[in-house]
Amino acid sequence: MIPTRFSPVLFGLILSGLMSWIVSGIATLRALGPAPGFFGEWMGSWLTAWAVAFPVVLLVAPVARRIVARLTV
Repeated sequence: MIPTRFSPVLFGLILSGLMSWIVSGIATLRALGPAPGFFGEWMGSWLTAWAVAFPVVLLVAPVARRIVARLTV
């Protein structure tokens, strides 16, 4: 299996993948409707979105953790 020290990166990979998959699917459906070739367009959009989302999640996660720490008791 994967060593525990890689947990934050693996979490970011999975989270960014799932979130970008859902959001790109909704955006593609709204833009094209359920047209022929929808799935291929969605997957192309998703891969582009994931390529951006993954590094962003890794960079923004520490900031989000600090904000949450300040907002909670």
